[in-house]
This record gives sequence, structure tokens and C-alpha cells, in this order.
Amino acid sequence: MTLDCSIAKAIKFAEDRLISGDGGRLEAERLLAYLLKVERSYLYTWSDKRLTPTQWACFQQLLQRRARGEPLAYIRGWQEFWSLNLQVTEATLIPRPETEQLVELALQRLDLERAFNVADLGTGSGAIALAMGSERPRTRVIATDISAAALEVARSNGYRLGLDNVTFRLGDWFAPLAGERFHLIASNPPYIAEGDPHLTQDGLAFEPDIALIAKDKGLGAMRHIARAAREYLVDGGWLLLEHGYDQGPSLLALFTQLGYQQVTDFCDLAGLPRVVIGQWRAC
Repeated sequence: MTLDCSIAKAIKFAEDRLISGDGGRLEAERLLAYLLKVERSYLYTWSDKRLTPTQWACFQQLLQRRARGEPLAYIRGWQEFWSLNLQVTEATLIPRPETEQLVELALQRLDLERAFNVADLGTGSGAIALAMGSERPRTRVIATDISAAALEVARSNGYRLGLDNVTFRLGDWFAPLAGERFHLIASNPPYIAEGDPHLTQDGLAFEPDIALIAKDKGLGAMRHIARAAREYLVDGGWLLLEHGYDQGPSLLALFTQLGYQQVTDFCDLAGLPRVVIGQWRAC
């Protein structure tokens, strides 16, 4: 294609080289809008506008990265979650829409007018903690992560969003929370088994293994959290764990065995089991 091409022609060129169907066009538009620093609506209004040679060369580079499977969120450096624009890097998991189900279930158990103590374990970009903090300004949210690089991203997101009720601590799961008690503990921990073929799909190869892979057929981290959380929950407190599509029965059994009550597995918008919850009663 000639360097002297319009926005419309550039989108068509990209669409033919990305995934088929409407998804390819949408990704092409998102990439070009990111490059030009404009809204997607601009691309339609000015579809005949010509790209400069530099813009065209940069657009081709972005297309090559996406064609190799690099997630769009890493290329752009941000991902929307719960209407929040969050910075993401290859040190953090990319927040996904199905995780919003966990946030919704958590908010249902956190009255807007009361002040609660909440923990988010393995926070990554801070998505869950910041979503809860944005909706419950009187609630104190503490988010932990073992990755200093991920925690730096999360802190940056919290600072930019002005959410002073969310704080971040470095450490493995509960280690930074010694002696504290919480009304609710939430986590989207690693739950993919080592060697799982899904790790080669959907751009997961670009995401940090530490946020994806867990021992014991993907159940290791969740088992640890479920056992240890009993020492950190107040009487009547809730534990919420996101999990893989086929792990619900194992977690339901685990929660029940450990003494949690009102144990339930909730489905995401795709109808797949996604979040197991349980209430801890100390007596």
C-alpha cells in the first residue's frame, strides 16, 4: 500500500491482517485511535484524512506486534475495568470483564453507608481493589502483591484515580496483613495448571506466569488462601475467589470442609462458574 493512504484505507489494511469479522475492524480502529491519540469517532468523521509517512510506519509496527499475539492492552498500556482506565504492563495481569462479577458480589456485601475493612490479595494492576474503593469510599481497602513491579503499577493507578481509601502493601498473600481482621477478602489468584494448553492462547504467553499458574492442578493458591483466610476474617466475614471454569466443584467442597457457610458458586455473564464465596463464622 502506498504511504499516502487515508484513515479508511489504513483500517481496511489492518482489518485484513487481524482477526476476521467485526473483531478485526474493531481492533484496527482501536490501534489507530491509540496511535493518533483520538477517539474512535474521529476515525469515521475524518475517514478521508491522510496518514503521514511516520504515522503509517508506526501503525504497521503496531500491527506486527498485535499479529504476533501481543495483547492490545499491553500495546496501548491501559485497560478499562469497572469504568476505570487502568495502566497495565507486562508485570500485571490484564483485568478482564469476567472479574467484574467478583467486584459486584463483593459490593453486595458492603453496605454503602458503613465503613468496612477489605483485603484484595494478589492485586496486580489494582483493578479489584480500586473498583471496590471507588464504589465504597468509606471502606478501607488494603491490596497486597508479591511483585514489586506490579505493586508500582497499582499504586500509580490509585494515585491517578485519587482513591485515598485504597493502600498497597508488598508481600505474599497474607504476609503484609499480620494481626489484622477484615469484613471481606477477595482475590483473583493464579488458577491455571502448569502445562495447560490455554497458556498458549489469547495472549496469555505475554502475561506474567506468577499471576496465571498455580501448583496442584491450578488449585494451590486458592487452597492456601481459603485455609489462611479464616485467621483474617471477622466473625461473619466473606471470602470471594475467582476460579477457572471447571474448578467450582473442588472449591465448593473445600470451602465446606473448612467450615465456611453459605457457600455458593456464581456464574459470569457467559454462564460459566466463576466466583466461589463463603461466609466465615468463628463460633
